[in-house]
Amino acid sequence: MYTVSGKADKNQILLEHAPLVKRLAYQLKARLPPSVEVDDLIQAGMIGLLDAINRYEDTHGAQFETYAVQRIRGSMLDELRGMDWLPRNVRQDMRKIETAMSNLQQELGRPPSEAEIARAMKLTLAEYQEKLSDGGGHQLVYYEDYQDEGDERDNFLERYMVDENGDPLSSLLEDDFRRALIEAIEDLPEREKILMGLYYEQEMNLKEIGAVMGVSESRVCQLHSQAIARIRSSLRSLAWTGGG
Repeated sequence: MYTVSGKADKNQILLEHAPLVKRLAYQLKARLPPSVEVDDLIQAGMIGLLDAINRYEDTHGAQFETYAVQRIRGSMLDELRGMDWLPRNVRQDMRKIETAMSNLQQELGRPPSEAEIARAMKLTLAEYQEKLSDGGGHQLVYYEDYQDEGDERDNFLERYMVDENGDPLSSLLEDDFRRALIEAIEDLPEREKILMGLYYEQEMNLKEIGAVMGVSESRVCQLHSQAIARIRSSLRSLAWTGGG
């Protein structure tokens, strides 16, 4: 990895460690919503790798790959943070909706209706649906959702960005998370479950889904936001406790 002058050959190091970047990107992508492109993560990871090459010194006392993984992960997480484009006030409104859903689910023992959620939030149905429309870009996972404040635990994304072959506990957690996600989708009201299938499995756009379901595109957007909020409210306790 060194030139005849004794200096590290950066191009050679980049070439040799590119598969590492790709592996980390796909590990992370598997735990993120479809809106996140793996190519964006790889590009960010390559920037992190180049930064690691420029900063690394043998005197760090660590193997280069160990140091590079930290830089690559950090760069990918920075990219994810930049994707959190939904305005903060809209995100806060969606969290309030999630909280109301969770409370009503426990109280009623079933998914609450739109009218019940609106009533619990002291909103008219039109006001509630307007908030759903505003939250049209709501995602299943946000970078900031899983940053633990005030304690020493690793944040959610870092915990799941590990070599899945190296830690049986991490594999167990991953299985628990996947199972909880499947259960959360299965527990959706039938209409929203169909919508999610058309959107994520059939890869239809909102206009096409509206035609199939006989509603407007804006109504599909509302129902999609509501479905995401239901799933997030179901997964929230798992995300913070690390188990199902």
